[in-house]
Amino acid sequence: MPVQSKANWARLKVGLLTIAALAIVAVLIFLITGDRSFFEGESEVYTYLDDSAALADGAAVTLNGITIGKVKRIVLSGLSDPQKQVRIDMEIRDRFLSRIPIDSVTALSAANLLGTKFINITRGTSRRTIKPRDTLPSLNTAEFEDVVKQGYSVLASLQETVTKVNNIVALVEAGHGSIGKLLVDEELYDRINDIAKQVQIITNALNSNQGTLGQLLYSPDMYNDVRGSLARIDNLLAEVQQGKGSAGKFLKDPALYDNLNSTVTDLRRILTQVESGKGSAGKLLYSDQLHDQVSATLTKLNTTLDKVNSGQGTIGQLLVNPELYESLNGSTRELEGLMKDFRANPKKFLRIKLALF
Repeated sequence: MPVQSKANWARLKVGLLTIAALAIVAVLIFLITGDRSFFEGESEVYTYLDDSAALADGAAVTLNGITIGKVKRIVLSGLSDPQKQVRIDMEIRDRFLSRIPIDSVTALSAANLLGTKFINITRGTSRRTIKPRDTLPSLNTAEFEDVVKQGYSVLASLQETVTKVNNIVALVEAGHGSIGKLLVDEELYDRINDIAKQVQIITNALNSNQGTLGQLLYSPDMYNDVRGSLARIDNLLAEVQQGKGSAGKFLKDPALYDNLNSTVTDLRRILTQVESGKGSAGKLLYSDQLHDQVSATLTKLNTTLDKVNSGQGTIGQLLVNPELYESLNGSTRELEGLMKDFRANPKKFLRIKLALF
């Protein structure tokens, strides 16, 4: 064989070997990264939407969340039905067709608010399954758009909240506010440390049986006193329940209850009579005549007091006339002196009396 022919044959074998190696590598990559069999067939299934909502060719098609195919193409349907303006051609693996009931429903979904959109098929309950080139009903994409809009609102609120949190953190880092001062103010830290030390001292004192609280916690004498007091209280309550003593009789003695009930009844009867204007108290409250008499008496008393204050009459002169006061005061002194002389020398007065007779 000529040398040139041998060289060409060698190049051909190298090329064929290279092509075979590349094919084997491609098959291995497909088998490793793919999620279906290499020789598995696919069938077209259609659905209609009112809006594609930025759905892209090649997007995943899932059955209750499990990937079963992909979107082949998205085209305008040309139909007059507003709910069927866009036709979605889906490529679904043949082995899944028998698992999709004819009453299944498609809907536009997304992995998250900002994720890639895909078509999700929700399985129905019919026993009939779809065939190649069948059409599945769909849900309105307006609901999906509303969810996305609400998600944007939530994201905006979240962004605003994050901004506020960042501002608060900046203020705290700058030492503003109570939390900021707590973090950066050494004086406040020292005060808190001192308080903690004082609390520790108090705790140690309690643990060492010192002070009233320490004695209350550890001293058996105080415990026994408290227990004795509780025992006496229990005995007292037992006696009360047995009807002993005033409190016990008040609780247990029906005669005392009857007396109290009778007293309350009498009191109610008296109040009823008073409200009806009977008796002195009732007339005092409701009788206009008695009121007029009391008013007239008070008027006379005021008139008399006015006369006394103006110096009229004996009492008035006594209050405002100094001469009458001095005369009365002098007579009182003379009478007092006479009484002293009488007690000192009563015979003197007796002789005068005998001389007269």
